[in-house]
Amino acid sequence: MPPWPRTADGPHPPRSGTAFELKAGNILTVYDPLGGQVGDLLAINKADTREMISSGRTLDYAETIYLTTGNKLYSNRSNVMLEIIEDTVGTHDFLLTPCSEATFRLCYDNEPPHQGCHGNLHHALEPYGIAEDDIPIAFNCFMNVPVDGATGKFKVLPPKSKAGDYVRFRAEMDLIIGLTACSAPASNGGTFKPIDYEVTAG
Repeated sequence: MPPWPRTADGPHPPRSGTAFELKAGNILTVYDPLGGQVGDLLAINKADTREMISSGRTLDYAETIYLTTGNKLYSNRSNVMLEIIEDTVGTHDFLLTPCSEATFRLCYDNEPPHQGCHGNLHHALEPYGIAEDDIPIAFNCFMNVPVDGATGKFKVLPPKSKAGDYVRFRAEMDLIIGLTACSAPASNGGTFKPIDYEVTAG
């Protein structure tokens, strides 16, 4: 297991979000420091913020909904934004949209309202000119969403990630990254923990 990285302010706190820039060729590693925690990841073209990560394009070109080492994450313009170069878990989700205030209102009867990953991503990315309605489906690191092949029904189960697990990406263009420590109880097995990340030269 690699040493846990340190960001400028330590691990990314539970139920919060951040944004930062990632240069082409740089390596981004997203860590689950304690295990069982989802992190929603967005990638946006720094040169033109109308170009964003696309679940539809990526899944179309990969011909699978289960993305891992060797898969590329495409933009809405069919350009490669990130490539997964190492993955210790192998289970992530690129189907479900970031949780939001509406998610808590519609899906969680006994949970206090929360702005969720959607709100956290919006506030983190707002300084870059990203409007709330611009937020697309995120790549949900470590999220466990098995799909029944016969019925198409899916379940949201606790993540398979253990303490220190990680997924590592290489940037294929200059990017703005949005990253959260997910706020939805079902996605995280009913608990909320930090997500950590590290950026290194390629």
